[in-house]
Amino acid sequence: MKEISGIVNYKKTAIQLIILFGLVSLFGDIVYEGARGVNGPYLKVLGANAIIVGLVAGIGEFMGYAIRLFSGYFSDKTKAYWIFTFLGYGMLISIPLLSLTGIWQIAVLFIVFERIGKALRSPAKDTILSHATQQIGTGLGFGILEAMDQIGAIAGPLIFAGLFFFSGVKDKTIVDYQHGYRFLWVPFVMVMFCLFLAYKRVPDPQHLETSLKKTEGPGKLTRIFWLYTIFSFVTTLGFANFALIGYHFKAQHILSDAQIPLFYAIAMGVDAVVALLIGKAYDIFKNRNNNDKAGLSTLIIIPLFSLFIPILAFSKSYMMAFASVILWGVVMGAHETIMRSAIADLTPLNKRGTGYGIFNTSYGFAILIGSSLMGLLYEKSLNLLVIGAVAVEILAIPIFFAMRKESLALKSK
Repeated sequence: MKEISGIVNYKKTAIQLIILFGLVSLFGDIVYEGARGVNGPYLKVLGANAIIVGLVAGIGEFMGYAIRLFSGYFSDKTKAYWIFTFLGYGMLISIPLLSLTGIWQIAVLFIVFERIGKALRSPAKDTILSHATQQIGTGLGFGILEAMDQIGAIAGPLIFAGLFFFSGVKDKTIVDYQHGYRFLWVPFVMVMFCLFLAYKRVPDPQHLETSLKKTEGPGKLTRIFWLYTIFSFVTTLGFANFALIGYHFKAQHILSDAQIPLFYAIAMGVDAVVALLIGKAYDIFKNRNNNDKAGLSTLIIIPLFSLFIPILAFSKSYMMAFASVILWGVVMGAHETIMRSAIADLTPLNKRGTGYGIFNTSYGFAILIGSSLMGLLYEKSLNLLVIGAVAVEILAIPIFFAMRKESLALKSK
């Protein structure tokens, strides 16, 4: 009975940690997803063009992922997972600070600074959470996190949508945008408070995984990990960034300033639902095949759905814009849930932070190249932009089948 009680207590503690980090992500997403829904239009109001918006989005995302290679490695070496997590979330302060600037060059620095903070915290945070999700299923655990995350991702853009709607002025000024950024101080404070509670509750989360007495895999990154990284790189390369999509909606007068963050909120709502469904499906595939890698089969939806997004998003149709936002939310839900779940299943404990770091660096590099090229092509030829993005997603499909074949050949130990 004592052993059964211990198992129950570990599971209860794991759930508590997941919920607390879910709240951290919820309030954190109110801050930075609220901003991401309007950063593109805001930079346009400040005087930036499409090339700058695409480049800034690419550089910001690349910095937000590239630095993870180092933060993941050093978090493994030092075991200072909580320190990296606190430092990274603290850098969210740059978003409400956008309310104090009216110069696009300074706004760009704040936007990139926030992405660097995400780079510092993500491998460490995901490593902490990977230990907890092993207690209830990695797909379901990260699906719950992503669903809570998206509640904040919906609320954040709605703050701007509501402010813009009730202001009554069609074309928003710098002051209107800054008023929205100013609201984000409150959720920032809540992020830090919930993070402190999580640390006090579970200061040593690794025990949540080691308590399961699972057989440790090889102490190195395997071939399936690298195939998964290549597949994710290619699919992300052709995935349109919402900053550029939002820029297009405004530049072509497809949506109003208030509708753009509202559409982003809709995408985040779709993301939340898909996260739970695909996270559960991921675990079902694993359990059905008695194979921790079999859940990767669910990833086929990413290239199949992504190739339609540029066709719909960069049209001049309101209905096609709406459809593109729905698909964008589906793909984001798959990316955010399976991305973190898979790394937890593909890497050994002693390489977990490093694995997250390497994967996310590749992911960010794909965003940098993809976003920058799309921003450049947007100014030159929309047709070339669409054709290029679709071709890249088609290229990812044979890589998926190679990855799937490898994953099904590996039985869990």
